[in-house]
Amino acid sequence: MEKVGLSAQIDSWFAAHRDEVIQWRRHLHSHPEVSHHEIDTTQFIAECLRERGLEPHLFPETGLYVDIGPESDEKLAFRADIDALRVEETTGLPFASRTPGASHSCGHDVHTAISLALACALAEIDVPFGVRVIFQPAEEVMDGGAPDVIKWGGLDGVACIYAVHAEPKLRVGHIGVRTGAITSAADVLRINVTGPGGHTSRPHLTNDVVYALGSLVTQLPALLTRRIDPRTGTVLVFGQIEAGFAPNAVPKTGRVSGTIRTQDIATWRTLEPLMSELIDAIIAPTGCSHELAYTRGVPPVMNDDVATAALVEAVRSVDPHAIVQAPQSSGGEDFSWYLEQVPGSMARLGCWRGTGKKYDLHQGDIDIDERCLDVGVRLFGTIVERFADADRVPTGA
Repeated sequence: MEKVGLSAQIDSWFAAHRDEVIQWRRHLHSHPEVSHHEIDTTQFIAECLRERGLEPHLFPETGLYVDIGPESDEKLAFRADIDALRVEETTGLPFASRTPGASHSCGHDVHTAISLALACALAEIDVPFGVRVIFQPAEEVMDGGAPDVIKWGGLDGVACIYAVHAEPKLRVGHIGVRTGAITSAADVLRINVTGPGGHTSRPHLTNDVVYALGSLVTQLPALLTRRIDPRTGTVLVFGQIEAGFAPNAVPKTGRVSGTIRTQDIATWRTLEPLMSELIDAIIAPTGCSHELAYTRGVPPVMNDDVATAALVEAVRSVDPHAIVQAPQSSGGEDFSWYLEQVPGSMARLGCWRGTGKKYDLHQGDIDIDERCLDVGVRLFGTIVERFADADRVPTGA
């Protein structure tokens, strides 16, 4: 069988099974499971794969991967995230979430259906090299699933990896690409402040916890702008502050929490010690004590030059007018952990209808144009074909 026929064969398979793939997506959409609890989702994916003669490798908790084609140490991999968000769905769709307080409002049902379709199509094709499709749990939480997948051997033998992320601001049929950072690092800091407590009529006889918290939320972001290059897009925003129970009592404890994001991976590696230094300096004059709980989230997704060039070539071969330059998002994505290990690239998959409202991710009313499934499967199929034509999986710059 000619290698150049791989993409056409995948297209043909999808044309014959499109309704089934849509039903997969709708089933997943109506039965969302949040991070680390994707039990039925994992079982559903595994059953679909086994029906096509494939043998999935189940992870110790939830999620799985499946290998197609000959065994090799230079596999081409694709990743789908399978978890849902703790967001109530408000779309009113016939296949809306049946799980109270949970929904696929980040498009993971789309990612999963596309990747599942690719695996099932490849099961019926003579693929000349190894392909791995990873169905990853727990992308939406800070203790994300990507490090677990790596620990469980999900990247063993993988030479290059790709993923797409649904983009409701981008017209369906368009694919956003970007070399280098396409997302940002995102960390969480929680600062607990303590003092002896006292009466508001005698603030000089106590250490004012509320004043210390106010100093943190105003001075810490300001000081950051004088210690970090503004071109890195580093932003600290507090989303929670809590202290006290009465207007005339200085509380003994208080806490403030927020996120710090940066577009620069080198800056990300320096943030935790810098935050500790600045917090110490701000709190010291107040006489209060404090504890910093700093949770490192994810580094930026750093799209590899060579892998992204191959992605661009694949998009152009599908539709030369489909490519758009993706902006760098300030959101985090744990696909970045894979790219710390092997080269790869993530693309933005347009899923806006082209008319009407442009939705936001992580909102309960998001309504995705299912024609993006066609685009995603065709894109992945074309990537497989281009690597087959090259007789190798690129290993990055």
